[in-house]
Amino acid sequence: MKLNRIDIVSVPVADQDEAKAFYTDVLGFEVVRDNPMGPGQRWVQLAPVGAETSITLVTWFESMAPGSVKGMVLDTDDIDGAHGTLVERGVAVSDVQAAPWGRFVTFEDPDGNGWVVQQAAG
Repeated sequence: MKLNRIDIVSVPVADQDEAKAFYTDVLGFEVVRDNPMGPGQRWVQLAPVGAETSITLVTWFESMAPGSVKGMVLDTDDIDGAHGTLVERGVAVSDVQAAPWGRFVTFEDPDGNGWVVQQAAG
């Protein structure tokens, strides 16, 4: 079996519009797709600008409660700048922390899904 990449990660949210606003207005993600997909359901797919992997904001998986995804990692070349931007935009973000592999911060989206922004050592 040949697999090329992780394409889409499902992120469980309570309100797609609220979550979409957070990911686009606060994190700067772009809308890849926002389409109806059946009665009362939407496919909302977002990605960091230029990224290959995207997320979809899901409300239809009973086994995935909003806020249940933790440890998703975003990469940056400027952790201090990313931290400052998150603070300026009102995100409750951790202080910059150091590890042998680099520096990072953590935060949660409005539903409690956990994110890490990292800058690799180098």
